[in-house]
Amino acid sequence: MKNRVRPNILNVKQYVPGKPIEEVQRELGLEEVVKLASNENCFGPSPEALAAIRKNLKNLNRYPDSSSFYLRQKLSRRLKVKPESLIFGNGSDEVICMAVRTFVNKGDEVVIARPTFLIYDIVSQIQDAAVKFVPHTKDFRHDLKAMKSVVTDNTKMVFIANPDNPNGTYVNRKELEDFLSGLPESVIVFLDEAYFEFADFSFKDYPNGLDYLDRPGLIVARSFSKAYGLAGLRIGYGISNPQVIGYMEKTREPFNVNLLAQVAAVAALDDKSFLKKTLTHTEREKEFLYSAFKKMGLRYVPSATNFIIVDVKKDSKEVFNALLRKGVIVRDMKAWGWDTFIRVTVGTREEDRKFVKALKEVIS
Repeated sequence: MKNRVRPNILNVKQYVPGKPIEEVQRELGLEEVVKLASNENCFGPSPEALAAIRKNLKNLNRYPDSSSFYLRQKLSRRLKVKPESLIFGNGSDEVICMAVRTFVNKGDEVVIARPTFLIYDIVSQIQDAAVKFVPHTKDFRHDLKAMKSVVTDNTKMVFIANPDNPNGTYVNRKELEDFLSGLPESVIVFLDEAYFEFADFSFKDYPNGLDYLDRPGLIVARSFSKAYGLAGLRIGYGISNPQVIGYMEKTREPFNVNLLAQVAAVAALDDKSFLKKTLTHTEREKEFLYSAFKKMGLRYVPSATNFIIVDVKKDSKEVFNALLRKGVIVRDMKAWGWDTFIRVTVGTREEDRKFVKALKEVIS
C-alpha cells in the first residue's frame, strides 16, 4: 500500500490536538480535570447560541443550507462587505485548506513563519508546495522584513497569523502596511485572524485585515471557535474579493458547515454582552497569570490572545505530564521547537488558580 501513496504525503507530520478532558480522566482515574490547552472559551457558548441550537434540534433530519445564507447576510452587514466576499468553512482551518488547494500548485513556494500555526505547513506539504520557513524575531514576533526578503517569482502564498498561535504576539499596523507595500500582486497574502476579537479589543495599533481588501489576492480568515465559544461546532469564515472567493468555492465541499453551527453563529453575533464579558475577563485573567509567573521567576510572552506561552525552565513534556497528574491540561511546546515552554489558555479564576498552584508544585 505504501507505494501507492503520493510521496509527499509520507513526509507529512499529522497535527496532534490537545488532550480531551475525558481522555485524561479515563487514563489517570481523575474526577476533576481542568483543560487549559486548546484556547477554548472558558464560559462555553453564548446563551443565545445555545437557545438557537435547542430550537433547531428538530431539524437535524434536514441537510444544512449549503450557502449559509442567513449567516452570510448577517456577516455581510456586520463587516460591511459584499455577501459574495464571504466563504464559510468547517472551522477557519478549512478556509486555510481551501485557499491552498485553490491557488497553490506542486512546487510553488509558500512562506511561513517558524514557529506558527502548524496547519499552514501541513496543508502546504499535502499540496506538494515548497515551504520556506522564516524564524521569528527574538521577541517571538513575525519578522515581516525577513519574510518579504525571501519572496521570489515562484512565491504563491504568504501566511501571517495575526495574532499568532502559539506565541500570542501580533503584527502592528505599520509593520503590515510596510510588508504589503511593493509586494508583487501575484503573491496571495493570507491573514489568519482567528484571535481577532481579543487583539482588536486591547491594542490600538492592531490592524484590521478588512482594511486591506483592496489588495488583489488578500484573504482574511476568522473563527467562531475562540471568542464566541463555538469550537465544538467547527465554523469559521474567509473574506476576500468576490473573484478570489468564487475560485475557492469550487474547492469547498457541499454542506461543509452543519445546520447547528450556522444558527449558533448567527445568534452568537447578536450576543454582544457575552462577547464583551469574554474579552474583559480574558484581559483580567491574563494579568492574574502574568503576576503569578513573575512571582515564580518565569519568563512569559505578553499575549494579544486568550493564551500565554511561558518558559518553565524544565523539559516541557515532563512539566506537561506532571500537570496532567494534578488534573491540569496545558500544551507543551516541543512540537514547535520550544523545549522548555508550555502554553496555557486563560480559564476561569478558579481554573487559573488551580493551574498556578499545580505549576508551583511541579517546578519547585
